[in-house]
Amino acid sequence: MFKPTIGLEIHAELSTKTKMFCNSANDPDEMRPNVNVCPICLAHPGTLPVINKEAVRHILRIGTAVGGTLSDFTEFDRKSYFYPDIPKGYQISQYEHPLIQGGELAGVAITRVHLEEDTARSIHANGKSLVDFNRAGIPLMELVTEPVIEDAETAGRFARELQLLLRTLGAGEANLEKGEMRIEANISVAKHEASSTKSETNSKLGTKVEVKNINSFRSVERAIAYEIGRQTALVEGGGKVVQETRGWNEAKQETFHQRFKEGSADYRYFPEPDLPKLYLSEILEFSSETLRASLPELPWERRERYAQLGIKTEDIEFIIAFGARGIFFDAVVQELGGGRELAVLAANYFISDCAGECGSATPTSFAKLIRMFDSKELSSRGAKDVLLIMIKQGGDPETIAKEHNLIQVHDTGLLGTVVDTVLKNEEKAVEEYKSGKIAALQYLVGKAMKESKGAGNPEALREIFLAKLNSKH
Repeated sequence: MFKPTIGLEIHAELSTKTKMFCNSANDPDEMRPNVNVCPICLAHPGTLPVINKEAVRHILRIGTAVGGTLSDFTEFDRKSYFYPDIPKGYQISQYEHPLIQGGELAGVAITRVHLEEDTARSIHANGKSLVDFNRAGIPLMELVTEPVIEDAETAGRFARELQLLLRTLGAGEANLEKGEMRIEANISVAKHEASSTKSETNSKLGTKVEVKNINSFRSVERAIAYEIGRQTALVEGGGKVVQETRGWNEAKQETFHQRFKEGSADYRYFPEPDLPKLYLSEILEFSSETLRASLPELPWERRERYAQLGIKTEDIEFIIAFGARGIFFDAVVQELGGGRELAVLAANYFISDCAGECGSATPTSFAKLIRMFDSKELSSRGAKDVLLIMIKQGGDPETIAKEHNLIQVHDTGLLGTVVDTVLKNEEKAVEEYKSGKIAALQYLVGKAMKESKGAGNPEALREIFLAKLNSKH
């Protein structure tokens, strides 16, 4: 039996006005190449970097949210390597003194979270290689987990939770398809003896392979599963796993060799001489108390609050996936008074009919619509029709319902007339009900709803049908 061991390295671009060490704009949506550049991010001789304070704050808030230890002393280092997208011949990163050490997210232990600058973007087309320096120098978070993940699903769940956390904190959008979040998986397999203790098992890790070029959460899971299978088959066949960097081929659904893996010595780390050492205790706004007070409601806290309202797990995940959804839904719940029954009802309409996008509807009008349905002023069909109009053009739900004759009729006299018309026109269904086919009753109620153009109260119609049908037995 082989036991997989997986660790993740995740990079995410941070949302700041300017780049990490200069005042060039940090705009990931800029399509024109080499627009947001300056002598510093182009590495002109004699230029000096300056630390972006907001980027540091983002990392410290992330570390606070995951329960990590904030380093008092920290510094930046030069990480030397030579690619066309690194104009300096080195990247400013952190090595021995990261901003954050430890912490936990989604049940996975975190080793460190540090801050560095992003590289430029290389574009290969028509036999040419071009470099766009708009991305060069954008603040980049790197988070490294402990090698404690044992399956692809846990890795995918961790990565999704990290994206959600970054969005919740306003630290970054972390869109994988835009390259704003990049996931690398370090994977190894080793023989696992059932009788081994945990400490013995952990001391016998296999050779680590790094997999890059993964651009979706589903691909993360597939790449890890593939690599576990590849390494297991290799070892079972008497071969040896080589420490290397492999890419993920989405089309072929397999990994492929890129290069043999460098070690930390190959990067020749040393402290960045052009940047000051930082002692965070000397910066009041970076105190643990201040950072903790700045945190919004975190995803796991919001899950717990929604669960106490009785909202289903899958609905909770849908609502908290984007900040705007949660803000709108919370405003609706507040308008409704925070009760469980109405909150669940609101969640059902918010997800099934709005798909989380309520257009021109406001939380106040949405809440009023829910109350109208709950008080049986609107049928389910009527509520859906009113909501559709509200989404497209806004407006007051009661006014819309009246204009479109959607307010439910409870007048037994009027409804009795509708029932008589249906009974007259649906003799076959009447006979089926009399012969014991209960489903015929629902058919008749449906016909009555249609006859009343959705305005009839279905429960009242059902009672009238029962009374009239039973009186004819």
